[in-house]
Amino acid sequence: MSRKIILVTGGAGFIGSNLCHELVDKGNDVIALDDLSLSSERNISDLLGSRHFRFVKGSILDANLLSKEMKGVDAILHEAAIPSVQRSINDPRLTNMVNISGTLEVLIAAKNAGIKKVILASSSSVYGDTPTLPKREDMVANPKSIYAASKFTCEQYCMIFNRIYGMCNVGLRYFNVYGPTQDPNSEYAAVVPRFITMALSGRPLAVYGTGAQTRDFTYVKDVVQANSRALDPRVSGIFNVGSGTAISIKDLASLIGDIVGMEPALMYSEARAGDVNDSLADISKANREFGYQPQYNIKDGLKELVEWFGKQR
Repeated sequence: MSRKIILVTGGAGFIGSNLCHELVDKGNDVIALDDLSLSSERNISDLLGSRHFRFVKGSILDANLLSKEMKGVDAILHEAAIPSVQRSINDPRLTNMVNISGTLEVLIAAKNAGIKKVILASSSSVYGDTPTLPKREDMVANPKSIYAASKFTCEQYCMIFNRIYGMCNVGLRYFNVYGPTQDPNSEYAAVVPRFITMALSGRPLAVYGTGAQTRDFTYVKDVVQANSRALDPRVSGIFNVGSGTAISIKDLASLIGDIVGMEPALMYSEARAGDVNDSLADISKANREFGYQPQYNIKDGLKELVEWFGKQR
């Protein structure tokens, strides 16, 4: 891949910071835009001295800033969002403003700057609780939360900009991403970092619902791979990004216990509003269109992440 100038919105966040590191390592010039409201500059601190990396503190709602920073940019990886189902239920207005209005501002600025490629971080939550597994991109969306509805709306904007303005935008539907720099301390923290930090400190693992619900967990390095491949100018459309396998929450807890070397106690509470029962990605379209192939199974990904969390402690 020839050197590109790539703007990563949400570049100091969990997935965004992993993308920034990979893109710089691969010889690209990267601009990370982030307002730091849900992220940390620590995630990109080792990049700040690189002549191939620049950090800009700012919001995707700032049209003037977007216009300024997109000059000369080849592509945009749009990760900035309010990422939580539960947060969207608690504050639907904020989720709508940042996710939908913010994405529209990014698309308009990209179009005005002559940028053909915006890769949107979308979500498997758009499928809702439809019983068919695995989830395929041609299935009818059935979002159960404000967050899911916002991501589906953003996808539609991306595809409409393709049709009207001749762009080659991509929507990547992430399935339960986990990996280094994911925050385990937020009240909205995802299950994998919560379980790992609880297990490492010997605390009971908090399970919402019965624990029989299943998830397709995707290691962040595979998400990075998918984004890198989707930069191909020939690629556009909506694609699942998952591992193609599923595990129950109870089995996830047991596996983390095995890796940490303890028998975890489980503490059950009511299922959360907006959560789906099961998810599993059909990743054949991404494989066919741009060669996406997961490199990490759940055990290998968890081992690497437990080691990372151990070093942080």
